[in-house]
Amino acid sequence: MTATESRASDPRRGGASSQAAAAGEKAQRTSKMGWLANAKEYMDSRAGLDYLMLRIIIFLLIGIGIIMVFSSSMATSYVESTGVWTEAIRQTLMVVAGLFMFWLALRIRPSFVRKLVPWLLALSIVLLIAVLIPGIGTGRDEVGSQSWIILGPASIQPSELARVAIGLYGATALADKVHRNFRLSDPFTMYSIIAGIMFGLIIAQGDIGMGMSFAVVVIFTLFFAGVNWIAIAMILVLAAFAAIGLFLGGGFRSNRFHTYFDALTGNIEDTQGTGFQAYQGFLSLADGGLTGVGIGQSRAKWFYLPEAKNDFVFAIVGEELGLFGGALVILLFALLGFFGVRTAMRAQNQFQALMAATLTAGVVAQAFFNIGYVVGLLPVTGIQLPMISAGGTSAIITIASMGLLANVARHEPMQISAMQNYGRPLFDRILNIPEPDPIDGAARPGRHSAPSRRAASRNTAQVTADRANQYGDGRVAEHESERRAGARSAAAGRGEYRRAASPGGDIQRTQPRRSETRRARDAEREKRFGQAVTDNRRPREKR
Repeated sequence: MTATESRASDPRRGGASSQAAAAGEKAQRTSKMGWLANAKEYMDSRAGLDYLMLRIIIFLLIGIGIIMVFSSSMATSYVESTGVWTEAIRQTLMVVAGLFMFWLALRIRPSFVRKLVPWLLALSIVLLIAVLIPGIGTGRDEVGSQSWIILGPASIQPSELARVAIGLYGATALADKVHRNFRLSDPFTMYSIIAGIMFGLIIAQGDIGMGMSFAVVVIFTLFFAGVNWIAIAMILVLAAFAAIGLFLGGGFRSNRFHTYFDALTGNIEDTQGTGFQAYQGFLSLADGGLTGVGIGQSRAKWFYLPEAKNDFVFAIVGEELGLFGGALVILLFALLGFFGVRTAMRAQNQFQALMAATLTAGVVAQAFFNIGYVVGLLPVTGIQLPMISAGGTSAIITIASMGLLANVARHEPMQISAMQNYGRPLFDRILNIPEPDPIDGAARPGRHSAPSRRAASRNTAQVTADRANQYGDGRVAEHESERRAGARSAAAGRGEYRRAASPGGDIQRTQPRRSETRRARDAEREKRFGQAVTDNRRPREKR
């Protein structure tokens, strides 16, 4: 080999082969980034995409949950009552009530939700105290935690309501706030104190799993609101010390840690004692294989797997629907997290953004904990799988919170503009859901009140105009568009028509074009909102 060939083949000397390889890698990275950029641009240009996808994901999860409860509750329903479908029918009624709350949450304005937050927070604290009173709270002897209040045929779990209430309160109290210090006058400090009191009441019930889920919502709320990283680090250190204390404290919770470590090594020693539930869950997942044994054909639900309809319903999903069914459930929760965070990033104001982010984080984190301990990645905590596990008021509260999340997606500026131009979606028209109001503000000023109606309207129009200018290349200037549209609107109001020469030389009258009517309508809206309001359609490319 000659010296020239050696230099050309040496990548350190910048030879032709190394340059070609570098160019190929660069082209591959550019192609990949171009694909991602095109996908992002496509999603950003579609008004109502978040609203549509959230509804599809939520209804799919609810449908899977009803089917799995019908299957997993057959054995326990037959033993505890006179019918096989008693528990399934009860869960269906709870889901129907939750869907009614979902519809109601879509109809109300976010500003009205903000006014209700202090009352909801007070109610949750009262219920957390009441459940600790002997004779009112139940569940200590049955499941080891006094977490339920029995009201006739229904039961209420106050910690479920508290988890949603603390997220909404954080969105109300921390919106448009800056964390400056750790004094009591700081809203972040006051929020942390109230959350700590509620967390202590949940731990006093003996429900460590729900306390952990509650703490995750608080941490995400502080993180999304922009708290100082020192506060997050302090909370994580306290959580680590608490986990060590549970591990060294003995009892059934310590046994769960030992079972977890055994599961990581693939050898559960006490399969008939402390590790019985986790071991049976692994067997159920293994029996399912890739495609599952079929809906209703699970063997683990016949008293082999404890809490098959509640905590370990994902094991029944894996057994009856296989790996594909379990992966579908995981994918749906991942998509729920993606579009929930995307809704928060595109919200009108910070209150709606925080509300969407905290509600999404609460549900997705709970699903992560449940699936994690079923497959052996986390210790067993006794947390239900949202919208899939059998539950009383927990199903109603979770579905209602998803209605609030979808409501934030309806109030995205581009979605409002699209509804104003093209009308409401078919789903909204069938269920008589009114068009969202772009003027989303509180009626009276105060510490926890929303921005004024005029300010909120101006903010919504400005965001819409900025996004329209971003994706609307070639759009004329706003003042020029307003001048032309105003002139055409005035001409249309006087009844003037465009004159056109016919082939015979006569003058005929023609109606104004559709685009002129739309421009006149846009000009009227521009005068109303004070800023340019446009639809979401991408401009037609020039040939």
